[in-house]
This record gives sequence, structure tokens and C-alpha cells, in this order.
Amino acid sequence: MRKVLFPTIIIIASILIVARLFYLQIIDDSLKLKSDNNAIKIKYDYPERGYIYDRYGKLLVANQPSYDIMVIPKDVKEIDTTEFCSLLSITKEDFEKKIAKAKVYSPRLPSVFLPQLNKMEYAAFQEKQRKFDGFYIQKRSLRDYQVDCGANVFGFITQVNEGIIKKNKYYISGDLIGKQGVEESYEEILRGVKGVKYIQKDKFNRDIASYKDGKFDTIAVQGKDITLSIDAELQKYGEQLMINKRGGIVAIEPKTGEILALVTAPSYDPAILVGRQRSKNYTMLYHDSIAKPLYDRGLLAEYTPGSPFKILTGLVGLQEGVIDTETSFVCHHGFSYARGRFMRCHDSGVSKLHNGFYNSCNTYFANVYMKTINKYVKPADGVDAWSNHLKSFGLGEFMGYDLPTGRRGKIPTSKTYKKMYPGWNWDSKTIVSNAIGQGEVLMTPMQLANMIATVANRGYYYTPHIIKKIKGDVIDKKFRTKHQTTIDRKHFEPVIEGLYDVYNLGTARGLGVEGIQICGKTGTAENYAKINGKRVKLQDHSIFVAFAPKDNPKIAIAVFVENGYWGARWAGPITTLMIEKYINRKISRKDLEKRMLEGSLQAEYNKYISKPIVDTLINTTVSKPLNTEIKKEDEIKVTEPTEN
Repeated sequence: MRKVLFPTIIIIASILIVARLFYLQIIDDSLKLKSDNNAIKIKYDYPERGYIYDRYGKLLVANQPSYDIMVIPKDVKEIDTTEFCSLLSITKEDFEKKIAKAKVYSPRLPSVFLPQLNKMEYAAFQEKQRKFDGFYIQKRSLRDYQVDCGANVFGFITQVNEGIIKKNKYYISGDLIGKQGVEESYEEILRGVKGVKYIQKDKFNRDIASYKDGKFDTIAVQGKDITLSIDAELQKYGEQLMINKRGGIVAIEPKTGEILALVTAPSYDPAILVGRQRSKNYTMLYHDSIAKPLYDRGLLAEYTPGSPFKILTGLVGLQEGVIDTETSFVCHHGFSYARGRFMRCHDSGVSKLHNGFYNSCNTYFANVYMKTINKYVKPADGVDAWSNHLKSFGLGEFMGYDLPTGRRGKIPTSKTYKKMYPGWNWDSKTIVSNAIGQGEVLMTPMQLANMIATVANRGYYYTPHIIKKIKGDVIDKKFRTKHQTTIDRKHFEPVIEGLYDVYNLGTARGLGVEGIQICGKTGTAENYAKINGKRVKLQDHSIFVAFAPKDNPKIAIAVFVENGYWGARWAGPITTLMIEKYINRKISRKDLEKRMLEGSLQAEYNKYISKPIVDTLINTTVSKPLNTEIKKEDEIKVTEPTEN
């Protein structure tokens, strides 16, 4: 048996190899198309990208024709480079660099020599194309923006780089791909599938006919249209309100999780990233390290949330049973929580849950937070219980929305403080600033908007998403999955009553709109930067969260205005105007509108421009305020600015 086993294996293996070679060489000739075959020219047919509409069917992004000059380096013969360069307004140095780059990619395969010619440039080159062997025109489509807002929502189209080509075999040199925004998130849906034609050439390099009668040709499949949840009119209005200000606005439909507006300020007209000036304009935006127009503050900026965080402090206190609606604390313009430690407050007198919210009493919520932590024998257990409640609101984690960028924010746990205070017996007094949204808590505007949407829903939320409909397809089921918090529904009602009176009796009185019951919360967050190794206080951020109407809410919103002093000064009026615009489709508070449209914080931002530390300063305050670098001996000295 052993004598025949080895010869048998050799014979079987030989038969398999011969059969495979016969199949590949005689029967299946598709591999010929994958080589740099001199006799076959590959021509691609690029489909139009899918159109983009807003929630009401308004066309936002369409397409316009564009023309790329392609080159096959080995076919480039003796040409008049002076005439060629003059025709296309490029230098001879540019010509040589582009040819060299094309040769590196492949001497035999086509690659883009000069992209995105307009109609006049195309016509001029087409007239003389016969004089330039090795060059031909590839028709494509570029984006045609029907609106001048929403650049951060859409993203942009750019050429693929070598890294993308190596990672994804679909793309070849010169192909376009969506970057940032929905163009990146829904790239495979929007791009469609390009068609391929194989053309036989003769020995004189002339086209003869389709290779194998078109056996291997494929037809281009147009990209699918998508409908966004964005309200284009609301998005535009939000960007207008944020002119000469920095910050973000996020508006959500509570019952669906659909994003109604996603504003980052400053922004830019998406049309400037189309055409041959795209690269130049993108470089200009990219190197603007002061205003950072490419930085989506609504998704990336992690701020201390300030007083809107008191909503969560109250809900957790109710759920943990350490307070009820009648629990009261006496405030003497602040809260003394340790020897020499005082948390300033603009309120005074007896505070309960209801007036604690509408007066934004620091003393009340500091006591609630400490009672929550002190309910447990070990402070570490109390912090983890508190942290778990907050995480059920989607905080401290990536939220899973359908946009390609974001930050997780920060919700501290016992591990946070064990690392911060090794070998030290920290307790609720040490970390009490968490109660009022300072301390180690960080949130993005998107997270804060989702939090207030969850409150509007009385305890549940859907993952925020910007897609509403895909033509011929369905949206991801995760956007239709309800997430329940750990807070019982009954605890939301008294909190909402307090938020409702923020507009009627409290820190936002005077900002209301007749006929709309708005529930909201002002916020003022301390803002620090590390400058030359020192912790320096800058102008506070203005914050506001709200939803409306009180019952059957249609919109939940969070507004951050950097260096905006206090909540009711900038963020509050902007919030009111956005709510009225969405619900009533018109504005009655012309006084607020005029003040917000004409108002500017540029003078505040300009204070730092002439200083050599500007980059450090702006980078720090925009993305992650340094409000957590506190030494042990300093413990925590929190002063919440007065909210007017």
C-alpha cells in the first residue's frame, strides 16, 4: 500500500495542476484583462453619484459635468509641450511632474493627468486632442450644490490616494471618493458602480473593436439617491445665527432620533471644494488654525456641559431615592462643602427640585450629588452607580450615529479617581463639581442634544442619525432600535416641570415665544486653557438645551457658543429662534433675531490673535477645555458664573 501511495499523490496533483492551467490558458481568458496588456485598452464609464435631498424633498446636492485629461505614459509621443502647456495653463515643470507621477503608477495604464476641466477648457482641448498622442478625455460628474450651507453635513469629493487604492481594489488612480459627512458615510451607496469597456487595439495602437465582442464589458450603475433628515431651511438659519461666533448647534427630532440641524461655526460654502480650485481652497481652510472651519464642533468638540448637566444630577438623585420633589436645601449664595471650600451660587433661600432647576441653584444640586455618592459605603461604588446611570443616556461612549467623525466625551468612574488620586482617600466632596457639569465631565454638543431629547421622551432615545431614506433600500435597523435609560419614567415629569419654568420664572425668562411651551436649561461653563504651563481662565462658554413643545415634543436642541459669557446671553436666544423657526416656520421674536444676526463675538476671539500662544490657546479651548488639571492640595475650587 505504501509503495503506491506516494506515486498516486504525485499523479493526482499533476492532473489537477494541468487541468487548472488548461482552464486558465484555454478556457478562461479573463486574466488577460488583469495584466498590462498592450493590445487592450481599458475604458471606464463613471456613473453619476446619487442626489441628496432634505427631509422635505428639497434638492441639496446634484451633479455637474466635469472632464479629466487622462494619460497613458507609454503612448505619449513627441508632442509640442509648449503648446500643450499653454492650452491648459500649466508650466513645463508641472507637465514633467505629472508625467513622472503617472509613470510611477503605471506606464501602460491610464491615470489622471489634469482633473476637473470646465466646459470651456474641455472644448479647447478637445479641438486639438489629435495632436497629443497618449492623452484623452474622461468624462465624470462633480457635485453641484443647490444650497450654500451644510458643508460639514455633506462632506466633499476628492481623488483617492495610494493608501485607499491598496486597501480597496474597486478604486484606481484618479477615481473620486467621498470624504467627511454623508459623502463618506454613504460612499458605496452614492457612488454607484463604474462600468468597464475593453477595447482591442492594432499594432499601430488604433482602436479596432470591443475585446471579445464585449464579453467582459460591464454597464455603469448609477448611485442611489438619499434623503437626509436635515431641514435645509433650519440648517441655513442656524448657520446665519452663528455668523461671527464659534460653536455648534445640534437639533434632533426626539421621537425618531433624526438630526434636524447640525451646525458648526464658522463654516464655509461647500461649492468652494469643487473644481480645479478645490485643492487650493481646501489647503486654505485646513491651515486656518484660528477659526478651524473644517473642525465640526457639533461632533468633535468636548466641552464641560455646565448647568444643563444638573438635569442628570436631579434624575439620578430621584432614581437612587436620595431625594424626592419635596427635599430642600438652604442656599446662602453658595455651598460650603469643606473647610475653605466654597461653591458660589447666585441663588439664595430654600431650594427644592422645582425652583432648583429654574433658578439653577448650585447648592441644591451639589447636595443631591453628594447624597447620591454617600448613599454607598464606598465612594467608588457611588461614583460607579452614578456613572452607569449617565451611560444609559449614551454618554461617555461613541454614539453610533451615521457620520464618520466624533468623540466619546468623558463620564468619570471610580477608576478615573483612583488614577487621579492614588493613595488618597477621595470622597464626594473632592469631586462635587461633577454635580454642576464641571469637574471631569466632558460632552459633545451631539451628546448634549441627545440627552435633552431623551428627557423630552421621558426616558428613551433612538441613536441620532442623519439618513431618512435611501432610494430602493432601507436604513440600518439600529436607527430604529429604542434605547431605554435606567431612570424610571415617573421621575422625568417633575424635572420637566422645572425646565418649563426656566422660561417662565427662571434664568431664561424673557426668551419665550407665545404659543410654544418650551422646556429648557441655561448653562455657563468655565473655560480654561494651559498657557506656558499655567492654568488660565478664559471667557466662559454660553450653553443652552431645550425641547418643545412640552408635551408631544417635536424638536430637542443643544447650542454651544464659545466664549459667550453666560447661557441666556447668546445660546438661549439662538435656541429660542431655532425652535420657533422649526415649529412655526417663521419668526415672531424679531428683537432676538436682530440681536443674534447682528451680534458678534469676534472681538472676544481677537483678544488672543496677536499673542504668540494663539495656537495652543485656540486648540485647547476648542477641543478639550483644560478644567480637570487640579492638584490634590487645591482640591476643587468651583465658581459658577451668574446666569441672567
